[in-house]
Amino acid sequence: MRLIRLMSASLRIKLLVLFTVLTTVPLITVGIISYQKSYESIAEYSKAASMLQADELSRNINNLFDDTERLLELSNNPQVIHFLFSQSETYAEAKEILQTFALYRDTYKYDDVMNISFINLYGKGISERKGVFQSNLNPLRNPHFQTLTEHPDMILRIPPSMASDYDHVDGFTYPQDEVISIIATVQQRITHEVIGFIIIDLNASFIKQFDDHIRIGKTGFFSVIDQSGNPIYKLSEDKQKLEELALANLPAAQQTGSNSFVLYPEGKPWFVVFSSSLTTGWKIVGLAPLQEIVSEADRIRQLIIFSVMLSILFVIIIYFFLTYRLTQPIQLLKHKMRLTAEGYLEAKVQPVGNDEISDLGQSFNIMVEKIKQLLNQSILKQQLLQKAELRTLQAQINPHFLYNTLDSIVWMAEAGKSESVIQLVKALSQFFRLSLNKGRDWVTIRTELAHAQSYLIIQQMRYRDILEYHIDIDEELQEYPILNMTLQPLIENAIYHGIKNKRGKGWITISGYEENDAVIVLTVTDNGAGITPERLELLRHELDHPVQAEDDDSYEGGFGLLNVHQRLRLYFGEEYGVQLSSVASEGTTVSIRIPKHRRAYP
Repeated sequence: MRLIRLMSASLRIKLLVLFTVLTTVPLITVGIISYQKSYESIAEYSKAASMLQADELSRNINNLFDDTERLLELSNNPQVIHFLFSQSETYAEAKEILQTFALYRDTYKYDDVMNISFINLYGKGISERKGVFQSNLNPLRNPHFQTLTEHPDMILRIPPSMASDYDHVDGFTYPQDEVISIIATVQQRITHEVIGFIIIDLNASFIKQFDDHIRIGKTGFFSVIDQSGNPIYKLSEDKQKLEELALANLPAAQQTGSNSFVLYPEGKPWFVVFSSSLTTGWKIVGLAPLQEIVSEADRIRQLIIFSVMLSILFVIIIYFFLTYRLTQPIQLLKHKMRLTAEGYLEAKVQPVGNDEISDLGQSFNIMVEKIKQLLNQSILKQQLLQKAELRTLQAQINPHFLYNTLDSIVWMAEAGKSESVIQLVKALSQFFRLSLNKGRDWVTIRTELAHAQSYLIIQQMRYRDILEYHIDIDEELQEYPILNMTLQPLIENAIYHGIKNKRGKGWITISGYEENDAVIVLTVTDNGAGITPERLELLRHELDHPVQAEDDDSYEGGFGLLNVHQRLRLYFGEEYGVQLSSVASEGTTVSIRIPKHRRAYP
């Protein structure tokens, strides 16, 4: 109902719906019909093309074996028959047989034939690779030879999965190459008695070479299966599972010949095509994702979708062109309001004319100016509040130190050390002169070091026997600005919570360095009692949660540390402030990180 009301109230939506319906509905109807027809035609064509590929691979295998099995003519060679029939041979006879092998190779170019061997029933044989040999194995124990003895006119084609060690009659093995052996009998001419066998070793990699040159789809593959259902060459685990599933679903009536069907394993459907080799009885199985086989139909679908989208875009262009002048002022005002809502307060509308939209634009400009004034007032109040907070934090430091120093003066006066009292009062006067700094929050690092040194002189007079200090900061770094009263609280913590709790001489080192040419790091290191891991973890937690730590009555021994950390974060941000590292009974290092900047902050 709301959509209907919106369409009734908006002229632009009415025009858009009208143009869209009149142009896209007929186009979509024609597109669906065209897609259906083209999908069926292209799918049939793709399946037929895949079938031709399988048949071509089958023919190639047939032709290869037919050509290779011409070598079986050697079994009729009189020299070979005489060699196998006789009990002795001469070097000249063996040489002539090997020359005959070479002649056949030169004539027919058998690049895939790896070896040709002959052997008689008593183990006497000759091969290209080894020459004349005598086998230690009884040939009649070879199951393939036994089969040929019973069926002398058969030709056995033994794939790698069915190979036997007895097939390598000359004792030579192929550790890396998969071999297909073609085995036949050698018969006596007159009586046709079996007197031996011929073995032709064929490199099985030619099957894989066929697959590399003949593809089905983009990611599909062909596989050659022997009579037992084993692949001639090894496949990956995923491909082997698909192949086994395809063979299991092969229709019983179509175990021979060639055909195709669609396989539906878990996931996407696969197109399966198969063909049989008449010469070998092997089966050629091709598998590819069905989506790849009908990819041309998908391209037509994409073309139809693109055409529809292009038509819709054309409708929208016309729609905007017709309604541009009517809605442009409202769109402009809407854009300026959106910019203002995102925080850009410089967005202004230039009213054109004297109509209601022009008045609305002037009212919008007045509203933006009022918002800017209110924001400026809020920022000014926030700055004043921040300065007041800093003044309060700094005021918390000075009374804390003053209390400790006056306590020392009283103690020295009671002990009658008037000279020490005078020196201590002078040092205190110098300390507060630098501390007040004419009400300014910023000093140079040089002035802050002088301030810290005055404090150390006072403390060294109080703890003359247990306190030494050393300051090591480059002169160049001392010209950069720093917040007043930053180092003194850290030194005070080092004395009262480190050195006082340690036996023997204590020392404090103040040092500094640059980090990445953008940050200044100042450290206060002592060799005091250190901090236990539990206490160190608690202090770090309190520094990360300053508000809660300040309100917690259990927070002790780190008030000055927390104070400095708060001030640094107020001015510079969360990435700056105080960092703690300590080892119990060895000492503590407190580091402060401030940005390296030539000017002081306001």
